[in-house]
Amino acid sequence: MSRKRCYTIVCILLCLSLLAGCRKGKEPEEGESFICYVNTEDTALVKEKYEMKGENAEEKVQNLLNAMQKEPDSIEYKSVFPEKLKIQDWTLSDKKLEIHFNSTYEKLSAAKEVLLKAAVVQTLSQLSEVEYVCFFIENSPLTDNLGKEVGYMRAEDFVQNTGSLLYSYQVGELKLYFANEQGNALITENISVRYNSNTSIEKLIVEQLLKGPSKEGLYPVIPPETKVLGVSVKDNVCYVNLDEGFLNNTYTIDPKITIYAIVNSIVDGGASSQVQILVNGESDITYMGTVDLSKPLSRDQNLVEEKE
Repeated sequence: MSRKRCYTIVCILLCLSLLAGCRKGKEPEEGESFICYVNTEDTALVKEKYEMKGENAEEKVQNLLNAMQKEPDSIEYKSVFPEKLKIQDWTLSDKKLEIHFNSTYEKLSAAKEVLLKAAVVQTLSQLSEVEYVCFFIENSPLTDNLGKEVGYMRAEDFVQNTGSLLYSYQVGELKLYFANEQGNALITENISVRYNSNTSIEKLIVEQLLKGPSKEGLYPVIPPETKVLGVSVKDNVCYVNLDEGFLNNTYTIDPKITIYAIVNSIVDGGASSQVQILVNGESDITYMGTVDLSKPLSRDQNLVEEKE
């Protein structure tokens, strides 16, 4: 049976235990360091107290990864790393941790892969120097069962949507905004998209904007090399965190069109009334020397080209 066919089956076993976060082994107190292991049934994570070691971020990351790959003293749980799965390399820059696994990763069952991702991301993200974690198989970015790059993951990605099935998919309708031919106005495009139910609608919108329009007469607004570092909603504001590739926009369009394509699309399609755009976590930016990104923005209907 292929890995694609396995996802729906294993989801039922994992959804309650994983979405509730790690169960507790030797219970760490609030603020104490921990390692996430897996129970002997391979159905839930177990959190065990860990004494953090290392003088700097690099040493702490290496020590955590080493500890995760070793078997714990307890017989009630075990390492999430199968015997032949190894970490070939890792890099840490700007709170983004990239981990390269050997090809054994491809042989993981769907259940073990979900548990591994959750354990590694939750364990490493407790470091203040690590906010995002990205997996690679040797030098290739990890993809999901639809062939789409998984990209950067955060600890909160594994504790949301309680009661839903991991890796279940649904179809949704989105209203997206792209540039007109002159680059001075927004034009809408309505699309139907199949997506992972654990992906927020706001993140889905940003991902679809990155892909660009499919209809003639519409033009992309976000540089394709841009990476989405995070999309979250708090107090009715959607925070969209992009990497520095977002600033390298070579499209001949008004900078306002790029910004409000994002803002209008999210406000129309999500549950937020405003959007705060960040670059590498920073908001003190004037985009292309024109648009102030220091505060959340509301949708701007005046930039939308009226249909004749």
